[in-house]
Amino acid sequence: MKRPKLKKASKRLSCAKRFKIQKKVREHTRKLRKEAKKKGISKRVKKDIGVPNSAPFKEEILREAEQRKLQLEELKEQNRVAKQTEKAQKRKKEKEAAKAETEPKAKKQKKDKKTKQQQKKSTTGTNKSAKRFRCKELNKVIEASDILVECLDARDPLGCRCPELEEAVLKHEGKKKLMFVLNKIDLVPKDNLKKWLEYLQLECPTFVFKASTQLQDRTVEEKRRRRMANGVDHSRAGTALGHTSLLEVLGEYATTLNTESMLKVGIVGFPSTGKSSLINSLKGLRACHAGVQRGLTKCMQEVHISKTVKMIDSPGIIATPSNSPVSMALRSLQVEEKEESSLEAVRTLLKQCDQQQIMLQYNVPDYRNSVEFLTCFAKKRGFLLKGGVLNTELAATTFLNDWTGAKLNYHSKPPDNHPLPPYLSDAMVTEMQRGLDMDKLKSGNEEIINSVKCPNPASSIGFLSTGPTAGMLNESEIPEEKAVEAVVQEEEEDAENMENGSEPEESAEMDELHGDDGMEEETKQKKQTGKASSEPHKAAVKRVAFNVDLSSAQQNDDEAYDFNTDFI
Repeated sequence: MKRPKLKKASKRLSCAKRFKIQKKVREHTRKLRKEAKKKGISKRVKKDIGVPNSAPFKEEILREAEQRKLQLEELKEQNRVAKQTEKAQKRKKEKEAAKAETEPKAKKQKKDKKTKQQQKKSTTGTNKSAKRFRCKELNKVIEASDILVECLDARDPLGCRCPELEEAVLKHEGKKKLMFVLNKIDLVPKDNLKKWLEYLQLECPTFVFKASTQLQDRTVEEKRRRRMANGVDHSRAGTALGHTSLLEVLGEYATTLNTESMLKVGIVGFPSTGKSSLINSLKGLRACHAGVQRGLTKCMQEVHISKTVKMIDSPGIIATPSNSPVSMALRSLQVEEKEESSLEAVRTLLKQCDQQQIMLQYNVPDYRNSVEFLTCFAKKRGFLLKGGVLNTELAATTFLNDWTGAKLNYHSKPPDNHPLPPYLSDAMVTEMQRGLDMDKLKSGNEEIINSVKCPNPASSIGFLSTGPTAGMLNESEIPEEKAVEAVVQEEEEDAENMENGSEPEESAEMDELHGDDGMEEETKQKKQTGKASSEPHKAAVKRVAFNVDLSSAQQNDDEAYDFNTDFI
């Protein structure tokens, strides 16, 4: 019962109730003891009798037991120390995180620079080895294939051509054939497409093609077919055009060879020209890995298209650094390999295009430079960072993906004059066309051009092509990364100087203040030692004695005031 003046109820019991509880507890424990006795269970711990004196090797057994005991104690101690170190590291990380929040911006920028430099050092070696591997794989494809199909982007076919590759194929003296495939024809006006087709057919047999970018695996494709059984697929990228004519021409040529082996067709070209998408469209399934990101294909891959034709996918050709900045931005993987920033690539591309057309295409107001364009573009698309800051880097990458992927409509004009390249002759042109049904090829191209839906010339951006892009096929041509390492070392030295507080401007100012005496002394020291010191110069200060006697100064000065005379 709870008493009115107390907060808690009393735990006091009547004596009868307390004794009754104690009795019940005694009975319960007695019952448990009887049951344990019947089962043979006893609570008493048996005393360890140890090793009897009569046992042989008693001392060795005791020594082993002692060693085991010491080992267990050592393990416990190691675990305890490990836990302590783990806790200390955790505390250190928490302190560093708290310190980083309160750290000034200048120190943070220095640390970020150091981390970037370390990343550069680590990536230079891997990039070089990856480039060499891609060169090896490309040479394997050239050696293994009977026909080499150079995949060209219809928006800039001349910029997608590699003279070194074409020369390497034509060196085999008719044993290997070279063909062109104009891919992404749905992104170019029809008149421009016909002009480029006439231009390229004067050199090699050329096919027009539109790859499908929506091909999936077999299970996904079956589900899609069931879903689209009653309806029609109106998607622009869903259908492929040109695959039937290409397969027919290749199949007929394979039968004319009269060989038991399959016809091997190697698909080569620069990155993001649609090599893997072309093979997937011919196969009707996603056999090769393809996507918006450039340089996904790392090694050669064989795909069986039919009983007589086998396609070989290859990695992209490596562009030489001596090419123009525009061709490097579109045809190389410098941005993906972090050799060049995406902002610089956007700046070079914007210079090659008409500003009014870019403004209409991206629905962006008038801009003065690339940074202003990217800020407007990021604002339009809603690319924001934490705190509402515009993400210009993401805007730059999306802009580059539009230009290299199958999305943006732009075109380049073919040159007026058409001289044959120095590595190609009229006899070679006729040799390339031998064994192929050229009438069937031309009729197939006309049908595809009439059926494809092309953009209007007004909605397409005019682009100034910079000509063929030079590529590297030999591993020895890949430049070494010594220059990059030297630049990184210079940057590290500059950062260390900034941390120490020694700047070159300050030293120059000090030299000017001290005059020529310090410089003369420095030159004397250099002549004596014969070694130029790399450390910043500390000019010697010449001490000059000054007269501090005030009485002498007063005597010399005629206008000095005399305190002894009174002026009335």
